[in-house]
Amino acid sequence: MKTPPLKPLLLTALPVFTSVFIAAALVWYADMPKLAMPFVLGIIAGGLVDLDNRLTGRLKNIVITVVLFAAASLTAQSTLGSGWLFIAAMTAMTFFFTLLGAVGLRYRTFAFGTLAVATYTTLTYTPEHFWLTNPVMILLGALLYSACTLLFHILLPHRPVQESVAKAYSAMGDYFDAKADFFDPDEAQWLDNRQIDLAMSNTGVIAAFNQCRAALFYRLRGKHRHPRTARMLRYYFTVQDIHERISSAHVDYRELADKLKNTDLIFRIHRLMEMQGQACRNVAESLGGGKAYRYSKRLGRAMQGCRDSLAVYAARHRGQPEVHHLEQLLNNLSSIDYQFRHLESSDKQAQQDGEGEVRIAAVEHGGLKNMWRAVRSQLNFESSVFRHAVRLSVVVATACIIVEVLHLNLGYWILLTALFVCQPNYSATKSRVYQRIAGTVLGVVVGSLVPYFTPSVETKLWIVIACTTLFFMSRSYKYSFSTFFITIQALTSFSLAGLDVYSAMPIRIIDTIVGAVLAWAAVSFLWPDWRYLTLTRTAAQAVSGNGAYLEEILHQLEHSNTDDYRYRFVRRQAHERVAALSSTLSDMSSEPQKFAAQLQDGLTLLQHSYALMGYISALGAYRNQMAQDCGNRFTDDFYHCAYAVTRLLKNLPQQSAGDFQTAYEAVRSDLSALGNQMPDNRQSHVLWQQLSLIARQLEPCYQALHNPKPENGEASAYSGRK
Repeated sequence: MKTPPLKPLLLTALPVFTSVFIAAALVWYADMPKLAMPFVLGIIAGGLVDLDNRLTGRLKNIVITVVLFAAASLTAQSTLGSGWLFIAAMTAMTFFFTLLGAVGLRYRTFAFGTLAVATYTTLTYTPEHFWLTNPVMILLGALLYSACTLLFHILLPHRPVQESVAKAYSAMGDYFDAKADFFDPDEAQWLDNRQIDLAMSNTGVIAAFNQCRAALFYRLRGKHRHPRTARMLRYYFTVQDIHERISSAHVDYRELADKLKNTDLIFRIHRLMEMQGQACRNVAESLGGGKAYRYSKRLGRAMQGCRDSLAVYAARHRGQPEVHHLEQLLNNLSSIDYQFRHLESSDKQAQQDGEGEVRIAAVEHGGLKNMWRAVRSQLNFESSVFRHAVRLSVVVATACIIVEVLHLNLGYWILLTALFVCQPNYSATKSRVYQRIAGTVLGVVVGSLVPYFTPSVETKLWIVIACTTLFFMSRSYKYSFSTFFITIQALTSFSLAGLDVYSAMPIRIIDTIVGAVLAWAAVSFLWPDWRYLTLTRTAAQAVSGNGAYLEEILHQLEHSNTDDYRYRFVRRQAHERVAALSSTLSDMSSEPQKFAAQLQDGLTLLQHSYALMGYISALGAYRNQMAQDCGNRFTDDFYHCAYAVTRLLKNLPQQSAGDFQTAYEAVRSDLSALGNQMPDNRQSHVLWQQLSLIARQLEPCYQALHNPKPENGEASAYSGRK
């Protein structure tokens, strides 16, 4: 069925609204308002572990959810009030489930939801109820939410994939804007910062691609592939190809900007890239609205204008090397333009894609043996997963000890806050501390007015419905808003349970502050990130990844030009390693006082690593244009030199200065000889030029990796940016 033109946020909220509405109706009909809190908390827990999948995958997820939730809730309920046994049970569950997250996103999501259920069980416990009441109600809430998600999945089975693809194109639109700045002649003196901006933007693109890949992976595991899935797969491969082409670098941009600053060509290229970025956003908008993408004739005229302007420039500058570079650049932009033109006109091709053998890299470790290997590899303090598991276990144990020793009424809000606030890295935790406290205080202030204006059970239930829905709608983009809504929901639920709301308000604020402080102290003093954030190691992986990427491109140039699984995997891994370097710097930039001595080194490493990837990507985008005969001698010497560069790149992090200098001088000598015997055709010139640009980055990359020179004054200029 055709996807309705609804906002993604509203579609995401529909299962939550429906399930909470049904729960509220059942509570009202049975006249048992005291059961509203565990029932709704079960729905929230179900929403926390909701993962996109095909129908059979969702059914499996529901079974896993029920088993894990039942085990966690019964364990918490049966040990509650037993003192050290409860503390030990909660600590053990925290460590085990957090460590299980190393297997993949799916297991990490299940683990967090399971810990949340254990905490919800402690919050909803009341001595007057039968001991199984709250665990059963929480499970029923989770099952109700799961049933609603199944219903909406049947009605809109392809919507999550469509949204993921739309986000990928939207992220590409921002990337185009960042790349367009390289063709602004007024920014030529600031291209180093533009390079860093581009690398940071690329991190968002890779994150969107990974989300898209995960959505497609679960759909493609079935034997029968729906035509809509095949179409989204084609969209995904198209945006990957666009990404490789637009991330290509064919020339030193500062030199090019200086040569073109008084021509209209550079402004036309800048405008064309911005328009292609807008085209990406238009594709995302059409996917979100369930409409077909319409190619803009204005974009076509801009493309033709660039070609005409280049023809005039080439006629005036015959024999100049930048003409070849500009031709290759325009060829790439023309290929991107071709992708936009034919995005909606290949239904038959989409059907063929659906019937063919197309592989998507797995997003998690399958099988018990592989799962154990994944977990075992994390059993050391170099692993952020293991550090977080130990750290969070200490936080949970401390929170439980505080509550048990002091016999605090409603004290497990401390545990709930600490669990939700404590994140794997310091920056994210610090942000959540402030937002959690602010959202809670404001929620308590507004929630204190609820008893005055909502005397009836019906009105309170409507507030629970509205606040729970708004909590889910806001939790993905503004944590303080979600905390605000869930605080009002919690206070209203306490009012429905017949408890004194006004006595609970100060407790809620105090417990939130205590839990937030516990989380902050844990990430600050228990194996803090800055002891393990090693720029050199992350950058070394990025450089080695670029070497593997170049090696795979050379195999493609030498033997075939198919965009196969192996090529896509190596390309994605290279981009992810550079994105990891960018993310590390982003975390460091949020704490400039701690990392001031390393920031400039890191930014230099990121700049050279991403420039290197741009030159390699340009060679990769050229694979399907290998048509001219460059002569056997040139071809053999090119591959000899190119594989030497590849070996140098892959071994760059561990090479001694003497070995590097010897290998580097040999590469320079080979490149010089290759340039002297280059045939007079564009193909040989492009191959030699791109290899020369790649080789030009070897020495600065080596120096940045092995001879860091901190410049604290310059580091602070960029330390506030993320």
